[in-house]
Amino acid sequence: MKKIFIILSMTFLFSGCEKDDVCAETTPTTPKVVIEFFDAANATDTPKNVTNLKITAANFTSSITYNATNKIKVPLKTFQDNSVLSFTLNGSVDPTSDDNSDEITFNYSRIESYISRACGFKTTFLLDTTTPILLTPDITNWIQNIVVVKSNIENENETHVKIYF
Repeated sequence: MKKIFIILSMTFLFSGCEKDDVCAETTPTTPKVVIEFFDAANATDTPKNVTNLKITAANFTSSITYNATNKIKVPLKTFQDNSVLSFTLNGSVDPTSDDNSDEITFNYSRIESYISRACGFKTTFLLDTTTPILLTPDITNWIQNIVVVKSNIENENETHVKIYF
């Protein structure tokens, strides 16, 4: 009788576990926008490393820093249809007197997709067709040009935006 009770108990306990209870690391999540940097003075698309770059979202105190790289991944806001980011050259080193900030606004629509109970939702982005990215002009812009390569941000396997400086 005890054996039957144990077998029934074990069957009942394990019948509640489903594949959806664990989100695999390989499951695609909300992608970041992939930005590649290029030399504005060079006529060809030769990648150029950006050094001491700090990216800060409007109304946030924390930032992301990058150094000696020509390709970065930056998260976009999933709770509104635009993200205003400050790209500060020399922003991750002291003194701050040589910092040069350019403000970029990413305009997009969001598409939420249900993945599973364990993984929740994922958001993909579609950059706006008329004004996908807006560089706020000032007299000291270090960014010379921005080109949208792929307006549909579904994964991080390809470059979405090129920045020339």
